[in-house]
Amino acid sequence: MEKTTSTTNKHIPQRTCIACRQVKAKRQLIRLVALPSGGVEVDTDSRKAGRGAYMCPTFQCWQTGLVGGRLEYVLRTSLTQENREQLTQFGKKLDRELVSG
Repeated sequence: MEKTTSTTNKHIPQRTCIACRQVKAKRQLIRLVALPSGGVEVDTDSRKAGRGAYMCPTFQCWQTGLVGGRLEYVLRTSLTQENREQLTQFGKKLDRELVSG
């Protein structure tokens, strides 16, 4: 009998963008986490404790998630105006990084 070498198919975690509803690999999305203090911040390492939500790294998804109130609904919290501005600026920075290469 021949020995067959099987490649191990590792499980790739999937998450759904709250704005465009596309299912993508977890590493392709950016996690936002609701903090116990009431704010929302970007979790670049995906290790912070708290309720999380995922969005694509495009400004269009960030705009939809922030303006439409989807982020607040999913995280079961409310954003302050300052917090909303911080997240919007982060989304704009992402869009510039994608355009510049």
